[in-house]
Amino acid sequence: MKSDVLPKVAAGETLLAFAHTERQSRYDLADVATTAKKDGAGYVLDGAKSLVMHGDVADKLIVSARLSGDQRSRSGIGLFLIDAKAPGVSRRGYGTIDGLRAADVTLEKVKVSPGLALDAEGNAVELIEQVVDSGIAALCAESVGAMSAMHEITVDYLKQRKQFGVPIGNFQVLQHRAGDMLIALEQARSMAMLATMMSEEPNAAERRKAISAAKVQIGRSAKIVGEGAIQLHGGIGMTMEYKVGHYFKRATMIDKTFGDAHHHLAALARMGGIVGKA
Repeated sequence: MKSDVLPKVAAGETLLAFAHTERQSRYDLADVATTAKKDGAGYVLDGAKSLVMHGDVADKLIVSARLSGDQRSRSGIGLFLIDAKAPGVSRRGYGTIDGLRAADVTLEKVKVSPGLALDAEGNAVELIEQVVDSGIAALCAESVGAMSAMHEITVDYLKQRKQFGVPIGNFQVLQHRAGDMLIALEQARSMAMLATMMSEEPNAAERRKAISAAKVQIGRSAKIVGEGAIQLHGGIGMTMEYKVGHYFKRATMIDKTFGDAHHHLAALARMGGIVGKA
């Protein structure tokens, strides 16, 4: 399967999308109601997936489905590679607030041959967590880039926009606000670096702690930097013609993807904090 699929992905000939999130699952990666039932040597998939990023343009879907166990059981989850245009697959595409695309995917008696089962043993949840953690690390880096752009654009605006005959950047209260934005940005940058370093950590528990801690700081910093950028620009900050508003939308969506700051703070508390108990 690797030799058949991956070269086409690398060449840009095949687009993949990960169909995992379900309407009821919130941010619980083990909450999977979509089923995969044995059908001779193959499988039949039934269920629905929500907010599949780029799912409406993907050629193939990597779908998680439950082979056994309860809906929220960590065991019994498999992974299957299916053609996005296979019989029984329907997609409803839509735009997201940050200008990207997503889709809701419905599966009705979708047949999957045994050779397209990435994990038919029901042990996929740990792999899913590892992939999601790597994805979060990448999103943290992207968010830092968006925050950095917002801060740079805002500082430049403060130097140019004049009020009472002087640049508004001369006003100390606005300087303080820009300083707060810079502090939040650098805090986020440090945690994004930690997430990158820990994304391949073999100890899943330690990896999850670091990733959750990074997601918390990224979400908090994005709020400080984004709101500061919009408010220091005034009304122009939210116009479609201006870049700052678009960056803020993307940073906001990154916070919500794979769990927002509140979700990861609660998860980190349950794990005993990033350092752990003494």
